[in-house]
Amino acid sequence: MPDEVAPLPIEELARAIEAEDQSAIRSIAEDLHYADLAHIYQEVDDEKHSMFLKTIGPEIAADMIVQLPDSMIEEALDHFKPAELKILFHELSDDDRVDVLQDVGDEARLRYLGLLGPEDEELTRSLLRYEEDTAGGRMTTRFGRLFANMTIKEAIDMLRREQENTETLSRIFVVNAKGQLIGRIRLRDLAFNTWDTPVRDIMKEVGPEQCILATADQEDAANLLLKYDLIVLPVVDEFGHLLGIITHDDAMEILQEESTEDMEKFAGIAGEPVEETYLQASVLTHFKRRFVWLFFLALLAIASGYVMMRFEGTLMKIFLLSLYLPMVVAAGGNTGGQASTMVIRAMSLGELVAGTASRVLWKEFRLGAILGCTLGCSIAALTIFILPAFRPQLPEGVTFFRFGLTVAIALAAQITTSTVIGALLPLGARAIRLDPAVVAAPAITTLVDVSGMVIYFTIAQAVLGL
Repeated sequence: MPDEVAPLPIEELARAIEAEDQSAIRSIAEDLHYADLAHIYQEVDDEKHSMFLKTIGPEIAADMIVQLPDSMIEEALDHFKPAELKILFHELSDDDRVDVLQDVGDEARLRYLGLLGPEDEELTRSLLRYEEDTAGGRMTTRFGRLFANMTIKEAIDMLRREQENTETLSRIFVVNAKGQLIGRIRLRDLAFNTWDTPVRDIMKEVGPEQCILATADQEDAANLLLKYDLIVLPVVDEFGHLLGIITHDDAMEILQEESTEDMEKFAGIAGEPVEETYLQASVLTHFKRRFVWLFFLALLAIASGYVMMRFEGTLMKIFLLSLYLPMVVAAGGNTGGQASTMVIRAMSLGELVAGTASRVLWKEFRLGAILGCTLGCSIAALTIFILPAFRPQLPEGVTFFRFGLTVAIALAAQITTSTVIGALLPLGARAIRLDPAVVAAPAITTLVDVSGMVIYFTIAQAVLGL
């Protein structure tokens, strides 16, 4: 018989929790990554949470709790006694500690702040001044900092003393006597120069485009890290004083959060993204986030029915128009959705700045016209040469050529119009200080459905003489 596959550590931990085998839980948890521990915590029954947390202790639980959804953090902390919470918060880095405190209630936050030591409390309160979704709210103050007037020997001595309190030494920043950021240096630069070399002579200057204000949006910070291929991004105040850094792993988390939020808005899902897994989020939570947009779109779709009712006479005269109506309408929704997606993506990457709206509209108008004319001619050819084989009924005086021409013109106009609308809506949303992503694809689709019907029936009346 083939050897049985050994269970994964994460599966062993789940079984140990189910059996309440505390010795096994502790042994396995010590070797597991905190992200796996957070996953297990979310999957096990709620009544097992207290036993699990008390077994692994505050030291192991510290990093795990940071990975939990916002709604579960305070509940997890409540399982620890004050003395254990002191240990847990001391184990956390300053940025993680702030993230945790931003996710709990005001009363709990004050209680937890009182458990911190004087130095940690002062630092944490200073970081809590920044909103959670800003660069200051995501930065850490545990980084390598040197003064420009130091020699390499003095710099290495200083870093040696601070190494335990530093999150990363892959990039070390240089400040002047006032604490203002003026440059950066690598650890290997310090290692391969003589000890009496001034730090100022071997540092590289940091331009204003390679640092970010603490009050700036976190997504801007992540985009700067990607744009300039940085390992860490320095965060400064309005006077240029170096406050902290944002690391590349923070940037990955930020981009994941932002992409999730944008994706849900594109799908017409309202509210802030929930951090619980899909299965853990309650049905009521999903209902609240989906119903609003569905109700709005349902009301908007009534307009489509009204257009159909207004052009009922035209449709009755040539019922064959109904064969092409879904195609014309769907083509507009598809091209409008494509245009809005491309424009919103360009906005999020910082490719579109103020004053570029006219260039965007002109570009999308030309693209829409080319797409519309090409697709319209293709469908017209099929209509003129293939449709007659099915012997559909046409009124007297209406030829297949005129009918195909009608469809071609309507399709070209619909695609061109929808492409421009798809590009215009995100630009308009940004102009009135709304998130362009709120102009979700379902909203664009419903809007161009209405415009598509008006265009289609109006052109049919004009070309076919109805």
